[in-house]
Amino acid sequence: MEIAGTLIHMLPLQSGQGKNGTWKKQEFVIETADTYPKKVCLAAWGDKIDTSKFVIGQQLKVNFDVESREYNGRWYTDLKAYAVQLGSSSATSDMPPSHQGPIDNEPPDDLPF
Repeated sequence: MEIAGTLIHMLPLQSGQGKNGTWKKQEFVIETADTYPKKVCLAAWGDKIDTSKFVIGQQLKVNFDVESREYNGRWYTDLKAYAVQLGSSSATSDMPPSHQGPIDNEPPDDLPF
């Protein structure tokens, strides 16, 4: 599956020891740009994805798998990211120039065209 959105939060890196050795997980939250935006938390396991290059406000396109598991009669669902394309780090870069505001304190252009 694939989802695109703006990175809005990086959760603390988690790590530990399991029966197969040391593990680490980095969770991050993106917000979609739909009519009704959704916040989605995804997890990057191990060293598959270098999350140190992520910047809050950056546009991401994430490929992920959905996996559910049962534990003590309750079900838990993970969204496991396996590939991320990094976009721009400016939230205003996707906006048309007329909505970005003046640059370097330039006066607004008052031409009618």
